[in-house]
Amino acid sequence: MTAHHPDAAHPITARAIDACRHCGGALAIPFCDLGTTPLANSFLLPDATAPEPVFPLNAVVCERCFLVQLDHIADASAIFADYAYFSSFSTSWLTHCQRYAAAVMQRFGLGKRSFVVEVAANDGYLLQYFLAAGIPCLGVEPAANVAAAARARGVPTREAFFGLTTAGAIVDESGHADLVIANNVLAHVPDINDFAAGLATLAGPKGVVSIEAPHLLAMVDGIQFDTIYHEHYAYWSLHAMTAVLARAGLTVFDVEMLPTHGGSLRVLATADGTNRGTSAGLSAVRQRETDVGIDRADYYAGFQPQARRVIDGFAAWLAQGRTRGRTEGRRVAGYGAAAKGNTFLNAAGVGARDLIAVADLSPAKQGKLLPGSRIPVIAPEGLAQLAPDDVLILPWNLADEITDTLAALLSASTRLWVAVPEMRQLSGRT
Repeated sequence: MTAHHPDAAHPITARAIDACRHCGGALAIPFCDLGTTPLANSFLLPDATAPEPVFPLNAVVCERCFLVQLDHIADASAIFADYAYFSSFSTSWLTHCQRYAAAVMQRFGLGKRSFVVEVAANDGYLLQYFLAAGIPCLGVEPAANVAAAARARGVPTREAFFGLTTAGAIVDESGHADLVIANNVLAHVPDINDFAAGLATLAGPKGVVSIEAPHLLAMVDGIQFDTIYHEHYAYWSLHAMTAVLARAGLTVFDVEMLPTHGGSLRVLATADGTNRGTSAGLSAVRQRETDVGIDRADYYAGFQPQARRVIDGFAAWLAQGRTRGRTEGRRVAGYGAAAKGNTFLNAAGVGARDLIAVADLSPAKQGKLLPGSRIPVIAPEGLAQLAPDDVLILPWNLADEITDTLAALLSASTRLWVAVPEMRQLSGRT
């Protein structure tokens, strides 16, 4: 399947798969089918008129290893060559990263003779804290525009997709890393076995691999279907992640549950993990996954109807307001042009007739149109000028931070909402 994005010079391709990308098992268990949608981070120029390419967005489950994954793989080079997501635009995320850096420096005794590598280092949002401590580090980032932002921050950055070949080149040049960080990247990897082998090679016999990834159980519990998009090739349980890492020779020795991204896991692994024992956190998450039946098909069966219920609830809220709006002049806007928001809007069939604009802090998104819905993206200051009656916060995981931001911009009577896992008013008049 090949198509041209209206603002892209090169065709975007997607291929159907019928076997698990990790173990080769059959993708026989349904999970969540969101139809056909454009790529969630492929923003449009304001004068775009050509039809956008759309691809199937269907998450299924391997019947052998129970890795949740898409049954169509969009070309990663087209998605990540010029990327619209910059990690540094969330203050709460930066606080999380600063705390993480301080914790791992202390726990693993990292210092000026250590070497830290982050895979998918984005704009240097995390490695800046290691640099400030005088620790040599390197970022690996495939998106040219994002890598340039990291270098401008002073973070040494290798522009490449990560895998076994890139890992070997880094080891040849700089030696093994004491700490290899792979935060919120595991979902973005098409060839997961090559990626895991690269992590093991880079860490060598003694280095630690640190992974953060949204937890499948949190996704199911919170009906977070909007985190399904083409840039996310897989959705991770500890059960599946342990199997992938083990194949690469890495043993998980510690797990921590985090509130980030709606509920994440921080997984620590190493080649000598068997010598570190098993932590209470690891045992607890393993037991929780066993209790819910992570390795049974019936665990996955209820997610699709739950997602439909959320979409229908939002549609009813929007329709109700539209009916009132004929006499009240009600104006609805959005905040946060995040990929999850684009998934949500496209799944709900929302367009510019429904939302007057979506505000976002990122200059890379401002002045463009959201993919699919073609809603204009504006700066937050522009939202104040539009004076909407209701604002839908699309990145619900940052709702507290965004609510504080909007309090300084909007009237106290403006109603703020989130739609996942259900329509909920956060502030404003009732």
